[in-house]
Amino acid sequence: MGIPPLESLPPTKTLELENGLSLLPRVKLELTVHPTPSSVAKQIDEWKLKRALMEFLKNSLSVSIDVPEEDLEFRRFKDLKKRKREDPVAHGTLSIRDLGFLTRKKRGDEGKDEDVKEVEKKFVEWRKYIVEKLDGIELNLEGDQYKLSVNVPASDDFQGMKKSWEEASVFGNRGFSRGGRQEPDTIVVRGVPSRWFAEPRVSSKPSMLVTHTIFSAFGKIRNLSVVEDNQDKVDDGIGGGDIISGLHCKIVVQFEKYTDFCNALRVLCGRSLQKQGSRLKADYEVTWSKEGFFQNARNQAVEKISRTPATFGGHHRNEPPSRVEPYISRFNSEDTRRKRFKE
Repeated sequence: MGIPPLESLPPTKTLELENGLSLLPRVKLELTVHPTPSSVAKQIDEWKLKRALMEFLKNSLSVSIDVPEEDLEFRRFKDLKKRKREDPVAHGTLSIRDLGFLTRKKRGDEGKDEDVKEVEKKFVEWRKYIVEKLDGIELNLEGDQYKLSVNVPASDDFQGMKKSWEEASVFGNRGFSRGGRQEPDTIVVRGVPSRWFAEPRVSSKPSMLVTHTIFSAFGKIRNLSVVEDNQDKVDDGIGGGDIISGLHCKIVVQFEKYTDFCNALRVLCGRSLQKQGSRLKADYEVTWSKEGFFQNARNQAVEKISRTPATFGGHHRNEPPSRVEPYISRFNSEDTRRKRFKE
């Protein structure tokens, strides 16, 4: 499969990957709902809340936005008796996937190529505009007043992440230094379905080989780790949970080049993952590693070995490693080919 140069991919275009996967563009916003001071907090009607917000998006913006109900989700506070006065009554997410209006060309410009930087600028400006329009609005749900707070998720803010690692570089944070330069090279992706990275008809667990093949589209990989995503959720009183043990995986990718890392993170931000033949759109979380993940993994492995008592003959009787321990891949694209095909 031919992958277009990532530098020329605007934030409004889909990227086709191996294994029937696609990265679909979208604007995702995090929503928080509070009752107004004059209202009495009570269990919120999710359907009414959705209808009120969908009506606002359709009629109160410079461009009418039709959002399918499945792209607007809310989770209510489970027990209002335990809710503090300043706590919200609900959290939610809004995904806007139809972004074609950002690339519509003026009459006479139909034959001109898209300028990626210009499209990126329009994308960021429009996202900022919709946040400003939605943040702080009051919704009247048949006499009950609620106030909406809106923000862009940190994992969708590429410029914000880039600023954070540039600031870390200035202050000399260790952990992603290479050859005296302070440049990050490792991406962490959480909350993607394990079965989408598995060997078809072999297992439902994520495969190192399949994952390597998929992420090689972004550049040459130095190290790779794939584990089950068993991140514990903090109980904030809001119903529902995004990550279920065993169904999702966590992928950590270290690239050989900083430019590949940067382009990969830019493309992964602001997109959802979809599998051919599936209606599910996985809104994963992506960030960059500040802690030198693979260096720490090696140090921990060395420390573990040094603490293990030797048996007769100098061999160690170690128990098999846990399935959630990271495996560090050192194979390159040629190794991948040898493993997949017999010449």
